[in-house]
Amino acid sequence: MANFELVTDGLRFPEGPVMMPDGSIMLVEIEPGRITRVTPDGRKETVAEPGGGPNGLALGPDGMLYCCNNGGFDWNESNGMLAPGGIASNYSGGRIERIDPATGKVEVLYRSGDHGCVLRGPNDLVFDAHGGFWFTDHGKMDHHKRVHDVVGIFYAKADGSYLEEVVFPSNNPNGCGLSPDGKWLYAAETYTCRLMKFAVTAPGKVDATAGVGGPGIPVYRPAGWKFFDSLAVEASGNVCVATIGEPGISVISPDGELVEFVATDDIFTTNICFGGDDMQDAYLTLSGTGRLVKTRWNRPGLKLEY
Repeated sequence: MANFELVTDGLRFPEGPVMMPDGSIMLVEIEPGRITRVTPDGRKETVAEPGGGPNGLALGPDGMLYCCNNGGFDWNESNGMLAPGGIASNYSGGRIERIDPATGKVEVLYRSGDHGCVLRGPNDLVFDAHGGFWFTDHGKMDHHKRVHDVVGIFYAKADGSYLEEVVFPSNNPNGCGLSPDGKWLYAAETYTCRLMKFAVTAPGKVDATAGVGGPGIPVYRPAGWKFFDSLAVEASGNVCVATIGEPGISVISPDGELVEFVATDDIFTTNICFGGDDMQDAYLTLSGTGRLVKTRWNRPGLKLEY
């Protein structure tokens, strides 16, 4: 197991870590519905409280935070481990929010029904070089009704003017990212535990004939009791997928080879982001136990657009 340094603990299912220009980490705490800043010395500051289920987080071209809000989960807690369940009894609807990191002001940029799109549980997002962003919708599971949403992958503009479901259907996609040259969109499917890629042909467009029967091309699927969560991309093009169950980070080459598996001690290892002068400081969210940890990565991470 890698040598992990504890940055802070006491978080309530942290996800979506973002390295900020001042060296702090901005992240979501899904269970209480808040956005939290963690300083390098481990202090925590509540930045905003959008409610629902803030999930994915990214810095946009305007310096604002863009948040995928899944509308809320039910929760189970036992033996010091917090775990999300099905759709929240007070589910508030899937949406994309823009949040001012300085003031905490929360603005709903897109909600379900806008531009003819259904948003059930937006999960993760990544900005491209054109100022727009891709995002996944992981959907919701309703145990009482015995149903699981059929969902897709979307593209949107940061100014609120454009939203399109580009890939439908998709198998409950979770993390997403772009290759260093922007030519491939990656999406990790949780329950199938597959890393998929899509050939980007223009901003917000993919080659609909790239895969067999649709645009998605399977890249990698591991054996064992594993589920894929969010991801980040290395400067080399490798894709680092947070892996639940047998927990850790699965590092997968663009050709679909397992480069390495970095084990962790939290069954809900959900996300990774990169920072530091050499982009080899890796920050991981260990969500079940509410920790943000740091380690030195073997290769540099890819610098995001913003």
